[in-house]
Amino acid sequence: MNIRRTMAAVSVSALTLAALSIAPASAADPFGTWLTGDQKGKIRIVNCGGALCGNLIWLAEPIDPETNKPKTDNKNADAGKRERPLLGIPVVLNMTPGGTPDKWDGQVYNSRDGQTYSGSFTMTGPNTAELKGCVAAIFCKSETWTRSN
Repeated sequence: MNIRRTMAAVSVSALTLAALSIAPASAADPFGTWLTGDQKGKIRIVNCGGALCGNLIWLAEPIDPETNKPKTDNKNADAGKRERPLLGIPVVLNMTPGGTPDKWDGQVYNSRDGQTYSGSFTMTGPNTAELKGCVAAIFCKSETWTRSN
């Protein structure tokens, strides 16, 4: 009788472990500091009213070699913003929850060309994410970001 109970307990435990291993993972935490795909910048992502907002907080090369001054947002489509410092740009990302627990959709500002694109931020692991920016939802470019300190 004890053998049957032991076998039944082992079977239930094995089924429980199997079910846990195929259950979907919980949503990864997108908040914190992220190193961009080219490793030239860091973005701090915070919760802003249920959305993701990201600010540029670090640059590998913060000084413009032509002016010997901090880099500015000189390619911004809005001429009134071209003199503002590149570090601390208020919103690089502005995204709301997407269709899955690990995805957010919204706007991505690219300071390299001064344009804002539709895009998404998708957690691909606890310390990795894919940032995608699109023009007309047809031409898209993505890069992998890694969590940083």
